Amino acid sequence: MRPLDPRLLRRSRAARGFMVAGGALALVQAGATVAFAWALSTLVVGLIEADVAGDAAAVVWVLLAAASVRALSGWLWEWLGSAGAMRVKSELRDALLARLEDRSGRRDVTTARAATLLGPGLDALDEYFGRYLPQLVLTAVATPVLVAAAWAADWVSGLILVIVLPLIPVFMALIGMATEVVQRRQWDRLQALSRGFLEVLGGLSTLMVFGRAERQSRRIRTVTDGYRSSTMKVLRVTFLSGFTLELAGSLSVALVAVSIGLRLVAGDMSFAPGLFVLVLAPEVFLPIRNVGAAFHAATAGLEASRDALDLLDAADADDEARASTDAEASVTGNGATPEAAGLRARDLVVVRDGRPVTAPLDLDAARGELVALTGASGSGKSSVFAAVLGFADRSGVLELDGAALGDGTRHLVAWAGQSPQLLEGTVAENVRLGTAGADPSLLERALLVGQVDVDPAMRLGPAGAGLSGGQAQRVAVARAVHRALAADAPLILLDEPTSALDPERERAMAAALVALARTGRIVLVTTHRGALADAADRVVAMREVVRA
Repeated sequence: MRPLDPRLLRRSRAARGFMVAGGALALVQAGATVAFAWALSTLVVGLIEADVAGDAAAVVWVLLAAASVRALSGWLWEWLGSAGAMRVKSELRDALLARLEDRSGRRDVTTARAATLLGPGLDALDEYFGRYLPQLVLTAVATPVLVAAAWAADWVSGLILVIVLPLIPVFMALIGMATEVVQRRQWDRLQALSRGFLEVLGGLSTLMVFGRAERQSRRIRTVTDGYRSSTMKVLRVTFLSGFTLELAGSLSVALVAVSIGLRLVAGDMSFAPGLFVLVLAPEVFLPIRNVGAAFHAATAGLEASRDALDLLDAADADDEARASTDAEASVTGNGATPEAAGLRARDLVVVRDGRPVTAPLDLDAARGELVALTGASGSGKSSVFAAVLGFADRSGVLELDGAALGDGTRHLVAWAGQSPQLLEGTVAENVRLGTAGADPSLLERALLVGQVDVDPAMRLGPAGAGLSGGQAQRVAVARAVHRALAADAPLILLDEPTSALDPERERAMAAALVALARTGRIVLVTTHRGALADAADRVVAMREVVRA
């Protein structure tokens, strides 16, 4: 048995609202249960003793009202659990998607892991909020009220309940530890299955070409068998724990019943309080028994929510570390000053799989400058762009206007890669991609800088079909320029923007890029072409990395 993760309460307003509303509803249900037990015992005793003529109607009305309130509260629990689960899932998914989008969480979040967590993982919270948590709240709120009512009617029975009741949570704790182990293993197997399936699906065409599809199907079958085996282990523990809890609860109620029966025979207690306690005793143990039964159905949601919260905590820790670094830089005078305005790199090394793929780079690019990054093919020019965008790990200093660049600063950068990556649609739609709501006048400026000479209303086919390589490249440059203008991005990265252009158009684009830089932006280009490098305010040559 596990309580609600306090991190979930901290992050989710819906979870906090659920707990408050659930506590009030549990009190109402506990009061209705006590009233029902009292009315039922009073009515039965009155019928036996033939003394119900005067108050029978009032007692029946109390009985019916208590039964109605209990039924209504049961329905409200179902509605509250369903609504709470939907809202908590929505809040967690929004937070996770935001973190995964800017990659400020852990970098080992694969596509398969993200898909499993955001899909079936968080969907399992339906059982957690619909079944487990309501019973947990009832146990925490209603059980003490019911025990107190039983104690008030018969202190001996109340004492027995106080003694035997803690034994069930002990059993549940032991069972919960065993369940947590097998459920964690099942969750890991589910992630492995999702990862394997997506990997095979992504490379299916290649596998079929090389005749390796059958081998991968055997791999998927092996992972599936592992998941099936772990699921059966979870079910086995579930059935055994359910039997144990039912047995413990039944024996506890029987112990109270035997005690009352012996004292009734001996004449040590009257029938009315004994019947009241007998009606109430099963209700005392019911919530805690239901907690144990619902725990196993909710463990998948528990594991998924814990995984999601771990990712969000890791992202928060990264944010705090960056904020601390920025604060230290501000205190020591390394913040953004007019002299520091611009892009600055010191000993910048791009790292992939723990190995450096670029030689250390020092670079300065002030606002208003066009800077060309040159070097032999394979020297890492595109890798430097990936580091600026936050797509690649790096070491060294990389700052824009005195602030560190990386995962959370991608909105400050407009970028066009070597491949145009155009979409089906008009030229204008491709240029305005992601900034469709911007001022229409920016489209004309972007087309002018990109030297686009085709009709903006021209419709392209899939992957930009209908344009030559040079035209597609110019449209991609125009798209990056449009984004910079629409989002007021201070840094524009263009990877080989003139590689497919003739010398005349290259000179025209170089002049347009210089004019764009003079508006207060930094334009950083990679190039092998002389005309673009000659037009640049500064040329930085990259050295090839020394391989061990």
